[in-house]
Amino acid sequence: MYSVHSERKVRGKLENVEILDGFPMGSSRKVFKIEGASIKCIKVMGTKLASPMVTDLVLKKYHVLVAYLTELLVDDDDSGDSMREALNQIEKFRLEIKNKYRDYLKKKELEMMSTQLLLLQKEATKRYLEIRNSFVKKEEEKRSK
Repeated sequence: MYSVHSERKVRGKLENVEILDGFPMGSSRKVFKIEGASIKCIKVMGTKLASPMVTDLVLKKYHVLVAYLTELLVDDDDSGDSMREALNQIEKFRLEIKNKYRDYLKKKELEMMSTQLLLLQKEATKRYLEIRNSFVKKEEEKRSK
C-alpha cells in the first residue's frame, strides 16, 4: 500500500514508480519496512523535503572529492596523470550535480562548490601545463643532440 501526495492524493498499489518525478531515496538493493510491507523504491516528491537530504548527500560527496583532489594536487607525479585525473574528477562531479541534483540545491550552495572547484581546476590545469611544457622541452633537447 502506497500513499503518494501531490496535487491529489493517490492511495493504493503503484507498480511503476519510475514515472513519478522526484528524488530517489535509498538504493535498488535496500529494502524499507513500512507497516510490515517491503518497499524498494521511495521517491521524495516535494523539493522542501528533498532539499536537506540532497544537500547532505552532495556535501558529503563534495568533501570527499576535495580531499581526493588535494591529495592529487600534492602528489609529485612527473607524467601529469594525477593532474589529468583531478581534472576528470572535477568535470565528473560538475556533470553529476548538473544532471541529478541541481533542482534540489540552493544557489548559495552551488556557488560555493563552484568557486572552490574552479580554483582547484585552475591549479590542476596550471600544473598540468607546466609538466607538459617541461616534457616538451626535454624532448626537444633530445632531438637537438
